[in-house]
Amino acid sequence: MEPIAITVRGKGEWVLIHRCTGCGVLHANRSAADDNPLLLLRLAVRPLALPPFPLDRLSLV
Repeated sequence: MEPIAITVRGKGEWVLIHRCTGCGVLHANRSAADDNPLLLLRLAVRPLALPPFPLDRLSLV
């Protein structure tokens, strides 16, 4: 299983989205108390750090 994303449920509970490396099926698991907070945060900000489009093409008018 490979963690690919994080989502947040209604009351602020973080949920990790994992993809099976064998078959590609997605699974959602609640974060645990012993999960590394820094790694969770790195996964959460990944879309901001690696956007799917070139930032220099944005027009800030």
